[in-house]
Amino acid sequence: MSLTQDTIQNEVRQGLIPLFPRLWRYCIVVTGNPDRANDVAQAACVRALEKAHQFQAGTKLDRWVFRIAQRLWLNELRSDAVRQGGGMATLDEIDLPDPGPDAETNAYARQVMMEVMGLPEAQRTTVLLVYVEGYSYREACEILDIPIGTVMSRLAAARTSLTKKLRTEKGMMS
Repeated sequence: MSLTQDTIQNEVRQGLIPLFPRLWRYCIVVTGNPDRANDVAQAACVRALEKAHQFQAGTKLDRWVFRIAQRLWLNELRSDAVRQGGGMATLDEIDLPDPGPDAETNAYARQVMMEVMGLPEAQRTTVLLVYVEGYSYREACEILDIPIGTVMSRLAAARTSLTKKLRTEKGMMS
């Protein structure tokens, strides 16, 4: 290993530690299941360490690792058709850490997350990347390996679905 490869290996190793909570959150949204999320997140870390020589120093480690996780999940779905019929985890089972400032904010954030988890996988993954993780549309399309128009379409469909659901629930409460 050259000094540069050692440096890159170390950059990946050190970067995975603070990245792991975000990676796990991404995996929970992709898989809809905390056990699968753990498996995919851990596998993505292992793969990142194994392939650290492919990481380009100075680029964004999170985007690279999220893309690894996305590909691992897609490969898992392709190889095991039984998993496609698996149910979604309830938000209570997911137990996302919530650093929100007060109970009302926490309750609202939990309600929003439950609604997002009800979206189809492609939409909820895109929503997480853009609205929670703060990636640009272009960065999300690179992570998901889809055209930017598809990112925009998924976000529009998710907003429409969530808006309709909110209006329906408001109508029921009136």
